[in-house]
Amino acid sequence: MRGQLTLPAQRRLRRKRDFDAAYARGRRLGDGFFSVTVMNNKLDAPRLGLAVAVRVAGGGVARNRIRRIIRESFRLHQREIPAVDLVVGARARVKGAPAKALHASLEALWKEVAARCAASSHS
Repeated sequence: MRGQLTLPAQRRLRRKRDFDAAYARGRRLGDGFFSVTVMNNKLDAPRLGLAVAVRVAGGGVARNRIRRIIRESFRLHQREIPAVDLVVGARARVKGAPAKALHASLEALWKEVAARCAASSHS
């Protein structure tokens, strides 16, 4: 495999203004487990932001497990995702769901993001 698939700081959304911009101008999609807000960025790579609420995911251990699964999936699929800012939020069904189901859900969402962004950049 060419190069390492790491998740450096420049691949993460960290500022409130970046999250606000994505929520204000982004396109929303999702499934039963996750919601994804997608907004094109001017960079040459995708960036990931996480929004995993206490009331949705539960305590710190459960929330951090979900965050780790999202980050790992993004890290492995980042080359397939176009230059967009992604804010991934967890939905209620994520609580207690098996990791395999969450990975499958995220993989399908990454493919949908790639397909929709590719289609919108050609129009």
